[in-house]
Amino acid sequence: MLIGEYLHTIDQKNRVSVPSKFRKDLGKVVVLTRGLDKCLFLYPLARWKELAEKLAKLPWGKAEHRSFIRAMIAGATDIEVDSLGRILLPDYLKVYARLSGTAQIVGLYNRVEIWNPELWARYSEATKDNVEVIAEKLGELGLY
Repeated sequence: MLIGEYLHTIDQKNRVSVPSKFRKDLGKVVVLTRGLDKCLFLYPLARWKELAEKLAKLPWGKAEHRSFIRAMIAGATDIEVDSLGRILLPDYLKVYARLSGTAQIVGLYNRVEIWNPELWARYSEATKDNVEVIAEKLGELGLY
């Protein structure tokens, strides 16, 4: 299961270690793409294929659908996890997520998010006061 928060160093070759707890669930080949809120999404290959199939079925007639599909799929890259559990962060994704030096790696059950630690701290701080309101809304939908 992909859960928890970890702070890892990005080395000089733009590699970051995947937390050892995540490696079995992610597998040897992963897909990294632009995420929401200026983070990166890291998917196990099987989960990525499911998501990409759903995206491919969206109606192409709507501009926002096309934009989202392009951002997610064109921005994606498949990456092999090396023998030390590291992945290479392509420059264009590193720039998108404003990563340098360290990365906050966050497990979200079926995907991992990679954040600039300062952006993650700001996001976490801004949302923590709304958790009760969000929980109530999810409860109304029968999800919580």
